[in-house]
Amino acid sequence: MEFIHKPVLLRECLEGLNIRPEGTYLDGTLGRAGHSREIARRLTTGRLICIDRDAAALDAAETRLADCLEQVTLIHGNFGDLGQLLDSRGISGLDGMLFDLGVSSPQLDDPERGFSYMQDAPLDMRMDRSEPLTADTVVNQWSQEELKRILWQYGEERYAPQIAAAIVRRRAERPITTTFELVDVIKSAMPGQALREKQHPAKRCFQAIRIAVNDELGAVDRMLQAAVPRLAPGGRLCVISFHSLEDRIVKNGLAAFAKGCTCPPDFPVCVCGRKPEVRLVNKKPITSTEEELDENPRARSAKLRVAEKR
Repeated sequence: MEFIHKPVLLRECLEGLNIRPEGTYLDGTLGRAGHSREIARRLTTGRLICIDRDAAALDAAETRLADCLEQVTLIHGNFGDLGQLLDSRGISGLDGMLFDLGVSSPQLDDPERGFSYMQDAPLDMRMDRSEPLTADTVVNQWSQEELKRILWQYGEERYAPQIAAAIVRRRAERPITTTFELVDVIKSAMPGQALREKQHPAKRCFQAIRIAVNDELGAVDRMLQAAVPRLAPGGRLCVISFHSLEDRIVKNGLAAFAKGCTCPPDFPVCVCGRKPEVRLVNKKPITSTEEELDENPRARSAKLRVAEKR
């Protein structure tokens, strides 16, 4: 299947990375290779490292990056393991890194992957299909309390207690094995006014389960802690987020690196000795223009934050 799309905030990302033709850059979320292709095209003697936890993305990159593969290194891995992935290959001092968080469009569009509440499929939701934990395991084996927690914490679902209870009742009769079965259970636990809202009633729950299956928020935090120390002075870190939970991690993480000192506010002088490691290029996140939204509706909730290594 050929995917044609407009990468999210492409122009803004390229400007944020401030690409030098001889530099070394990293796309930590390869996906459809839309960002990667444009970064690679701007390199001469430089290098682009592409990471993705989805083997299908790496396979597709062989074709999508065919005209610049000599400058590209493809790595199968989770950006949450960024430090290990780079250190094991002796890679440091990068001139720029880009991370486009969340589920990719090909994953949503492929009904076999089980990410979408709009298509019937087995409950899977793994970004890396070699990992053992699936949405089926979460839905059918996790406790009611744990289900309630993730639906509330990761999906901000206000009917989390009722939905968790409905899932447990239903699976006691027979396992919930498909996305449409799960959608039906979710709907059965929600009041009429919630079902009439513009947003699909299962959207928040599917987001929550997907985040739990892939440990997405933990991976974002680990990535930030590993990325900043591995940037060269003047190197740029660009992160696109799509919902408040991951954006909060990015915002707070970059703010901590920009502040440096961790001493309590009432200390008269700094005793921790930590210096600011980055400067925030944009104090407020960059969002999509109306023109970009016309070309790519997925960009509606996208926020780009950029930081530069001191």
